[in-house]
Amino acid sequence: MTVQIIEVLRRSEQGMTRPFICRGDDDEIYFVKGIGAGRRSQICEWIAGNLGLALGLPIAPFEIVEVPEELLQIPSVLSLSELGSGEAFGSKRQDDAMELNMTVIHAIPEALQQDVLTFDWWIRNNDRLLTPTGGNPNLFWNPRDRELIVIDHNQAFDAEFDSNNFLDYHIFHSQKHQVFGDMLRRQDYTQRFFSALNHWHGICAGIPKAWFFTDMEMTVPVNFSLDGAYAMLEAYKKEDFWNTL
Repeated sequence: MTVQIIEVLRRSEQGMTRPFICRGDDDEIYFVKGIGAGRRSQICEWIAGNLGLALGLPIAPFEIVEVPEELLQIPSVLSLSELGSGEAFGSKRQDDAMELNMTVIHAIPEALQQDVLTFDWWIRNNDRLLTPTGGNPNLFWNPRDRELIVIDHNQAFDAEFDSNNFLDYHIFHSQKHQVFGDMLRRQDYTQRFFSALNHWHGICAGIPKAWFFTDMEMTVPVNFSLDGAYAMLEAYKKEDFWNTL
């Protein structure tokens, strides 16, 4: 059953899209990206999140949530028109989680670091960069359970993906030699990508129809091609995909 949003609490100060922090009828708190975040953003979140789950990554739980029109009629200091009514992307809040920083990278298993690095390379996500002087890793760390939590894929499938910048500044860039320089690791990821893409049609079928249009009236198509995204993902079959060193 679709989660209904029953209360808008506030708006996040973090993240480019500044999601709305809302309560669902399941009493869970969600970071909700509505129409103001951009339809392309919502599609990318849904596709990349599901592919990440298929690969076994610790993606923060997410749902397609429903924002009732009546909720937008309630007086608010927030600009709820940027939330919009209808189906939106909701990522469940992770209690006890903090934004990952450089000091705890050593606590993350190298195999998991390699998975995240290779996943971002595969989906062309250049939005997980971190250096000693700052950045935005879009990762959380639960210090109590010592668990990594992966979030935010709104900038995936980037046609202007900067591979050099990625390999120099991705938070787990130190693992690139272990991935791209190891033929056995390449073979393992090749098989995992193949298996994940077996879910493609089901993932795409789950995208709300409204997300393919930039306006609520569904008259202006969004600038996103499912075929183009799939072609990007199939690049793992080519030698050039792995020749980074």
